Amino acid sequence: MSNETVTLRDAVLNVELLNEVLLPDDQPSIEAASKPLLCKADFDTNFIDRNAFITGVSKYMEEATRHANFQNMLVEGLDHAGNLYTWRCCSRAVPMAKSNDQPNRGEINMTVIDVLKPEVFKLFRLMAFSNESSSKFCEEVRRLCHAEKRKDFVSEPYLLILARLLNMFVVLDELKNMKASIKNDFSTYRRAVQALQGTADPQSLADLNELSLFLAQQNNIKDKLKREISLIDGHEELLADVINSCAFMYENRLYLAPSEKHLFVKAMAFCVSIIDHSGAFMVKLDQKKRLSIQRLDRIFKSVEIVPLYGDMQIQPFSFVKRSPNYDSSKWQLCHHESDSCHVKIVDRLRSIRAEHESFVVQLAKVNNEVNLTDRVSSSQNDSQQVHLTSLALSGVQLLCSWTADVVETISWKLLHPTDPRATRECPDDAEEYARATKYNYSPEEKSALVEMVSMIKAVQAFLTKIEPTLSHAVRRNVYAELQDFVQNGLSDPLHKSAKGKKDILQSILQSVRDCCLDSLSGSHADPRSSTEKMSKKSKKEFASSSDLRIPRRAVPPAPGTTQLYMARTQIEALVSEKISGGKKVLKKELEQKSVDRFKLFLLKSFHWPALFNLLDTMNEACELSQLWFREFYLEMTMGKRIQFPIEMSMPWILTEHVLSMSDGSLLDSILYQLDLYNDAAQFALLKFRKQFLYDEVEAEVNLCFDQFVYKLSESVFTHFKQIASCMLLDKRFKSECQQIGVMIRTPPSFRFETLLAQRHVQVLGRSVDLNRLVSQRVNQTILKALDIAIWKFESEQLSSIIELDYLIEANRLTHTLLSEHLHSLSAFDDLFLEANHNVSQPHGRVTLHVFWELNYDFIPNYAYNGSTHRFVRPRIPFRHTPNREKAPPIAFSYLWGSKSLNIAFANIFHAYEGFIGMPHLKAIARLLQYRGIAVILEELLKMAETVINDKIKRHYHEVLCLMPKVCKLPRADYGSTGALQYYLHHMEQVGKYKDLKTEMCHEWRELGNLLVLCMQIEIALAQEETIDLLLAAPFTSHIPQPPAKTLAEQEKALARLEEKYSRIQLTKVVEKCGTPKQVEMARDAELMTKERLCCGLNIFEMFLVRIKDIIRKDQIWSGGHPLNGVMWIDECVELHRVWSAVQFYIAQPPEENEKLAEAMFGDSLQWGVLTMIFLLGQHRRFEVLDFCYHLHRMQKTDGKDEVVTGIRLSAMVDRIRRLQLINNQILSILPNYLTSTDEFSEERVREYPPPIHPNAQYHHHD
Repeated sequence: MSNETVTLRDAVLNVELLNEVLLPDDQPSIEAASKPLLCKADFDTNFIDRNAFITGVSKYMEEATRHANFQNMLVEGLDHAGNLYTWRCCSRAVPMAKSNDQPNRGEINMTVIDVLKPEVFKLFRLMAFSNESSSKFCEEVRRLCHAEKRKDFVSEPYLLILARLLNMFVVLDELKNMKASIKNDFSTYRRAVQALQGTADPQSLADLNELSLFLAQQNNIKDKLKREISLIDGHEELLADVINSCAFMYENRLYLAPSEKHLFVKAMAFCVSIIDHSGAFMVKLDQKKRLSIQRLDRIFKSVEIVPLYGDMQIQPFSFVKRSPNYDSSKWQLCHHESDSCHVKIVDRLRSIRAEHESFVVQLAKVNNEVNLTDRVSSSQNDSQQVHLTSLALSGVQLLCSWTADVVETISWKLLHPTDPRATRECPDDAEEYARATKYNYSPEEKSALVEMVSMIKAVQAFLTKIEPTLSHAVRRNVYAELQDFVQNGLSDPLHKSAKGKKDILQSILQSVRDCCLDSLSGSHADPRSSTEKMSKKSKKEFASSSDLRIPRRAVPPAPGTTQLYMARTQIEALVSEKISGGKKVLKKELEQKSVDRFKLFLLKSFHWPALFNLLDTMNEACELSQLWFREFYLEMTMGKRIQFPIEMSMPWILTEHVLSMSDGSLLDSILYQLDLYNDAAQFALLKFRKQFLYDEVEAEVNLCFDQFVYKLSESVFTHFKQIASCMLLDKRFKSECQQIGVMIRTPPSFRFETLLAQRHVQVLGRSVDLNRLVSQRVNQTILKALDIAIWKFESEQLSSIIELDYLIEANRLTHTLLSEHLHSLSAFDDLFLEANHNVSQPHGRVTLHVFWELNYDFIPNYAYNGSTHRFVRPRIPFRHTPNREKAPPIAFSYLWGSKSLNIAFANIFHAYEGFIGMPHLKAIARLLQYRGIAVILEELLKMAETVINDKIKRHYHEVLCLMPKVCKLPRADYGSTGALQYYLHHMEQVGKYKDLKTEMCHEWRELGNLLVLCMQIEIALAQEETIDLLLAAPFTSHIPQPPAKTLAEQEKALARLEEKYSRIQLTKVVEKCGTPKQVEMARDAELMTKERLCCGLNIFEMFLVRIKDIIRKDQIWSGGHPLNGVMWIDECVELHRVWSAVQFYIAQPPEENEKLAEAMFGDSLQWGVLTMIFLLGQHRRFEVLDFCYHLHRMQKTDGKDEVVTGIRLSAMVDRIRRLQLINNQILSILPNYLTSTDEFSEERVREYPPPIHPNAQYHHHD
C-alpha cells in the first residue's frame, strides 16, 4: 500500500465524491416523522396460508376461512364508506333542460346520464354490498345460534370481527343518511333516464326504483339487520358474548388505536339496541348475569361521544335510547347528558406530561445505547429484548391514549358548537362550522391541544427513529417467548394428556406444538414420534422439562399471523368455559397452573401481530387526520360553501394560536401542528384514494404555510427588534422610569433559535428550507422598516433626523442579531441603499430630504443662538412652514417593536425637537457621509450666491441710496445725547425704509444660517472622524503614547503595546498571507483610513473663500477706489457703513408690541453681515467707525441718560453693548478659519506720500 500511487485526477474525483455523502445535520428535531413512499413487507396474510397448517384442528381452520372472508368484506365496506363520506354533489354542476320544448333536451339528458352514470354505479354497488353483507352476517349469526352450537366455543378474534362488521353497518347507514348530495345526484340521474324512456329497459327502471327506495329510507341498513337478527333464536346470547368481549377489551385497554376503542363502544351500543329491539332481553340477560347493565352504563358514560367517520360524530348511547324497551331507571349515569366534554383536556394534560416525561427518558436511554453501536447487537440478552418489547408496546399504548383524548375532545366540540351568548368573540351571524371550531375553544384548551399533538408527534418520531432496534427486539422476543411456550410450557400438559389418554386435549396441544415449533439442529425432528416417546418416558425425565434451555437462532423467523391465530385460538379454546372439544369443556382436564400459564400466554401474545407491523400500528395510534376533514359540515351548507376558509381549519387554528401567544412557550410545537396536514393528505391518498381531497389539502397547505412563514417572520423580527431597542435604551433611563412607576416591557424569552435552525421541514412530501424562507421574509421586513423610518423622517422636520439615525441603528443591530440565526440575510448596507433609493441614483432619499428641509424650512425659518449653539425657530415666522407628506399608520414592530418602547423613545426624542444642534448635525454627518455632505454644501453655496446677489443686494442698494453721502463721527463735545440726535437726523431716511427690520434683516439671517450651518457641520464631521480614527488606531499601527514617568519607560511601554497589537494590524497580516491584489487593497484601505478626506482641508474655510469670491466680484459692497487713495472714512459707500446704520436702528429699544431683533433673527443676522464685512476686509474700519460703537464710547464717557425722541439713551447703549459682544465673538471666530490664506496671514504694508494742505496743493497745481 505504501508504494501505491494515486494520480491527481483520481484524487480530485475522490474528493468530489465527498459531496455525495449524506451527512446527518445537527438541527434540533421538532417536527413529526416524515411519511416517505416506501416498499414494506406486510406480515398480515389474512389467512391465505391457512391450508399450510395441516396439523391444525379443522374447526379452527374453517373459522379462519370465514374470518378471512369477513375481513375482505370489511375492506370492501370501508371502501364504500370512503366513497360515501367524500361524495361531492355533481348535479349542481350539471346543466339541466329548462323546459320540455327545449330542442336539445335529449342531448342534455344523455350528457347528464354519461356524467352521473359512474357515480350511480357506485350506489348500485353499495346497495348490492349492503344486501349481500347483511345476509352473510345474518347467516353467520344463524349458524352460530343453532341449537347444537349455542354452547360451542367461539374465539375472541371471531367475536371481534363480528363487532367490526356491526360497526361497519352502522357507519354505512349513518353516512347514507347524512349525504343529501347522494340523493340529489341520483334524483337528477333518474329524471334524465325517465325523460328518455324509449331508450331505457324495464329492468333498469326497476333497479332505479329499488335504489331510490334504498336511498330514501333512513336507517334501513340498521333496521333491516335488526329485523333479520331478531328472528334468529338465541341471537341475544351471541350478541351478549360480543358485548362482553368488547367490554373486556375496552376495560383492559386491549386496543392500540383510538378507532378500535371507539369501535368497541359503538359495537356494544348497537348490540344492545338489537337485543332490545326484539324484546326486553337486556333485563333478562342482566338478571342471568350474562350482561351487566351497570357495567355498560359506566362504559357509555365514560365515552359519551365518539367519532363515527371523519368529522361525523355519534352518541353511542343514542342507540340504546331509541330502542323500544328503553328504561331510563336502568341507565342512571347515561340518562342525563353532561354539559361538558368527558375528557377534561386541560386537567388531563398534567398527567400526560408526567407520562410523556417518564417515557421519553426511557426512549432517550435506548437511543443513546443504539448510538453507541453501529448496528443492533445480536448478543442482546432476553431481559433486554423483553424490555424493548415492553417499551414499544407501552409507547404505542400511550400514543393511543393521548390520541383518543384529542379525538374525543374534537368530536365533542364538533357536536356541541358554541353560540354568541356563551362566547363573546362569536358573532351572531357566524357559520355553524366556525362555531364548532374557531370560536369553540378557550385559549387554555387550544394550548392543551397544541401540547398534546406535539407530544404525540414527538414520541411517534422518536419511536420511528429507533423502530429498527425495537422491531428487531420484538421479533427476537416473540420468537423466544413462543418457543419457550411450545417447548417448555406445553411439555408437561402434553405429557399428562398423553399419559391420561385425553385424546382431544392431546391433539389440540400437539396441533399447537406442531404449528409453532421451530426445529433447530435436528432436535425434535419428528414431533409426532417425540409425542409417542413421551408416553414411554418416566415422570422423572420430565420433571425438569421447564428448565430446558431453548437454542436461539442468529436470525429468528417471525411467526406469521395465521400461525399465531391458530395457536392462540386453540389455546383459548382450552381455557374457555364453553364446549371446545366434542361435548367437553377441556378446561376441566387441565391443571390450574397450566390454565394460568395459558391465560398469561394469551395476554402476552394479544398484541404480537400489531407489534410485528410497528410502523403501521404507530400510524394508526397517532391518526389525527380527523382534525382537518370537514365533509359533514360542507354537506350541511347545501352547496353554499365549496370549502371553508383556513380560519375555521383546526390545524391552522392551533398553528395561529402558537404564533399569537405572548410568551412563546409552545413555539417548538408549531411544526407538529402543520404535520396534521400530512396526516390528512396521507389519509386522502391511501385510505380515501381521492385526488381532489389531496388537492384541497395541498391548496390549504400552500396558503397556510405562506401565512405561517409570514407570521413567523413578523414575530421573529418583532422579537429581535425589541431586544435591539432595549439594548439601545440607557440603563439609567430605564431605572429612573421604573422608580416613577413606568414599566418598559422587555421582550419575553422566545425559543426562535430551534425553529429557525430547521433547514428541511417535510410538508406533503416536499422538503422546505424554513430558515431560507424566513430569511427572505425578514429581508423584506427590514427593508420595509428602513423605508418606513425614512418615510417618517420625510414627513417631519429636520430635527427628527436623530430619530432616523437611531432607527437605522436599531435596525442594524436587529440585523446583526438575526444574522446569527438566519444565514440568507442580505447585507444591511445593501438593504439600506435599496430603502434609501441610492442603488442607481446618485443621491438618496435622506440626502434629498435634508436639502429640502434646509432649503424650505431651516434656512428661512430658523435662527442661530450663539449661547446654546443651536438653531431655534423664532416665534414670528417669516416664511410659511412647508407642507410635508403625511406618514401612513405605522405598526409598532416597524419602529421600536412594542408600544411601551415606542413611548419611551418618543419621550427621548421629544427632547431633541424644536431646535437643530450638534446632535442633529452629527447625525447628518453619519447618514450623509462625505458624498452627501458635498452635495449639500454645493447647494448651500448656490443658495448663498442667490441670497447675496439677488436678495441682499437689492435691499442693500435701496438703503445705500437713502444713506447720507457723508456721515462723520460727532465730536465728544456734543455729548452722547447730541450724538444720538445727530445720527437720528442724518439717518432718518434709512429708518423709514419699510423692509429695514423685516426682509433685509431676514435675508441676512438666511445668509448667516448658511454660514453657521456650514461651520457646525465641519465641527460635527471632525468629531465623528476623530472617533473613527481612534477606533481604527490599533489596526493601523497608530498606538497612542502611554503615560510614563520617564521617556525610557514610555518607550518600553509603547514597544509592548506595539507588540501586543501587531497581530491585528491588518496590512501586515495581509502582506504575510495575502495575494498581491489583496495587499494592494489593504494598503489603500489603510491609507484611506489614516488620511481621511478632511485631513488638511477645512470645509468652512473653503466655503468662506467661495463666498469671498462671490462678493468681491461686485464693487457695490466696497464703494470702489477711495478718493484719498487709502480708504473711505466718512463716506457712506461701504458695507460696514450701511450695516452701522441698520445696526443703529436695531439697537434702539423696541416700542410697545414690537419684538426684539434677537427674538426674530437671533445671532444669524450678525453672522451673515459680519462675515461679509470680514471677507471684504472692512471689519477693522467697522470696529472703529461704527455709529453705535461711537455712541457707546461717548455715553460711557459722559454717563448721560436722557430720552431723545422717545429713545432712552441708557437702554439703547445697553443694547449696543450686547450687540458688540456678539459682534466681537463672531469677528474673533472668523480669523481662525482664514489664517491660512496669504491675504489674512501676512500683514500688508503700503507706503503713502505725506498729506498736503489744500492751499499748498492748490498752489502746487498752479
